[in-house]
Amino acid sequence: MRIKLAAIASVALACAACLAQQASTAGRARDNAYALEQQGQFAEAEAAWRAITASHPTDAEAFAHLGFLEARQEHFREAIPNYRKALALNPSMPGLRLNLGLSEFKSGAMRAAIATFTPLLKSEPEGSADALRVTTLIGLAHYGAGEYAEAVPFLTRTTAAAPQNLPLRLTLAQSCLWSKQYQCVLDVYREIVTLNAESAEADMLAGEALDEMKDKAGAAQQFRAAVKADPKMPEAHFGLGYLLWGLMQFDEAAQQFQAELANNPGHAESMAYLADCEMQLGHPDAAAPLLQKSVGINARIELAHIDLGILAGDANHKDDAIRELKIAERLSPGDQNVHWRLARLYQSEGRKVEAEAEFDKTRNLLKVSNESVFNKLHKAQEKGPASAHPAAAPSAQ
Repeated sequence: MRIKLAAIASVALACAACLAQQASTAGRARDNAYALEQQGQFAEAEAAWRAITASHPTDAEAFAHLGFLEARQEHFREAIPNYRKALALNPSMPGLRLNLGLSEFKSGAMRAAIATFTPLLKSEPEGSADALRVTTLIGLAHYGAGEYAEAVPFLTRTTAAAPQNLPLRLTLAQSCLWSKQYQCVLDVYREIVTLNAESAEADMLAGEALDEMKDKAGAAQQFRAAVKADPKMPEAHFGLGYLLWGLMQFDEAAQQFQAELANNPGHAESMAYLADCEMQLGHPDAAAPLLQKSVGINARIELAHIDLGILAGDANHKDDAIRELKIAERLSPGDQNVHWRLARLYQSEGRKVEAEAEFDKTRNLLKVSNESVFNKLHKAQEKGPASAHPAAAPSAQ
């Protein structure tokens, strides 16, 4: 029996020595990988951590470090699966969920980031710096995902805790505008002007909100403030010109469209509306080249085709006039004005059936109101470089 027990003890000691040796080897491998990481030798560190995951596929720390290395190199998409693997293996690892959410956020996976940050927010003490950071990230992620109404409450809490943060307030104001919370835009605007009395971006947002609230004069006043604060602000002169054009103040509107073109010579919408102002002011010869250039840049501006049709009709080029008006009709089939002009052209050519069909369409349509400056600006931005309002970026990972 003593011999048997001695043999068992000998085997146990041998196994313990083997395990200790394995642990020592694993420890050296981890220390080596960490040292390479600290020295900025990312490729070598990644290879070392991958070797550890190959031999220890349940090592959450190794996967977390692989995610960290990818994120440090701004390979955020590549970081995500490593962080997710680490989180699955060890959900309680400190900082892991935040790093995963940041990589999702920075890779543009906004809804995934929201899903990652939401349980993290619930675990942070209310009012703490960490809770504020996660609240900000969730708000910005909703904003980045185009979920503007959902962004508003998070960004409202963030701005209340960060009274000097102008970029966040601009982001909140824009979220309010996109979600049609116009009084919210004006409330945030009043906060912004206390931080920066001359913010062209804020003036434009307030102007867009007032226009949506049917206060055209107030909207124009805000856009005047915007162009005064920053004469080079993209779309500011166009927005003011468009509002003045809608108020039939064609002289001043023309000046604003010219100012926009001075800043951006390829702004097709400004060319079209400047041309229309010239026509309204009795200068058709000045309008024609502007209209041709406008449709050459952007063939989808309805007003340009209507005006080209009018000019062609006035010159008795009725086929050209019909062609232009038919293009305008395709672009805006609900515009009563287009159908009425087509009907008059067909009538002048004795095409009674076609004329009557167009007149019938006008009877079934209401006169189309001018688009809001909000819609007009964002349509213009979709066709060219947009003037994005800045959002506050989260701190680096």
